[in-house]
Amino acid sequence: MTHIEKTAAFVQEMLEGAESGHDWWHILRVWNNTKLILETESADRLVCELTALLHDIADSKFNGGDETIGPRIAGEFLSRIGVDPLTIEHVQNIILNMSYKASLGEVKFHSKELAIVQDADRLDAIGAIGIARAFNYGGFKNREIYNPTIPVLENQSKEAYKNTTAPTINHFYEKLLLLKDKMNTPTAKEIAAQRHQYMEDFLAQFYGEWNGER
Repeated sequence: MTHIEKTAAFVQEMLEGAESGHDWWHILRVWNNTKLILETESADRLVCELTALLHDIADSKFNGGDETIGPRIAGEFLSRIGVDPLTIEHVQNIILNMSYKASLGEVKFHSKELAIVQDADRLDAIGAIGIARAFNYGGFKNREIYNPTIPVLENQSKEAYKNTTAPTINHFYEKLLLLKDKMNTPTAKEIAAQRHQYMEDFLAQFYGEWNGER
């Protein structure tokens, strides 16, 4: 088996039973998005694919906010299967810096590979699947769907974003609708434009139904 095949098998086993917005199927979609972007971008393919597969191996949201556990588990696994140290370090740096939450703080690491996998992950956070994932996670955390008395908090700090308990509809304005303009690659920007419009249309329909309109 190749390093990619071994990693895919490892991740699928590790994420069995995970919250369905951050499970193996999310990983598979991000992996596919990564390969799609790589059709038009020049980058280290091994780094990109390994990172796509391992980026949520231990998401801090489900590990007490620990942002180091994911890179650590990824590094230990890649070392066991014989991946070279420079590749491992690159993968770990991307995992540590690619999340939306990380972008709200000081990001000291940048690479073309980070830009590609970050786009691939963000594409899965918008559009129809993004909507489904948002409400699934909101239900998982027992959050309200919508509460018009709870205002949207714009320009959140990293800590405020990490600790939010706001309704799921607020999440659209605090993250999802912002992602279109944060894409790095031309391919992701093109895909994001259509998925962004889908979310705008969903919100218009949602508010109409909420307010009892025909």
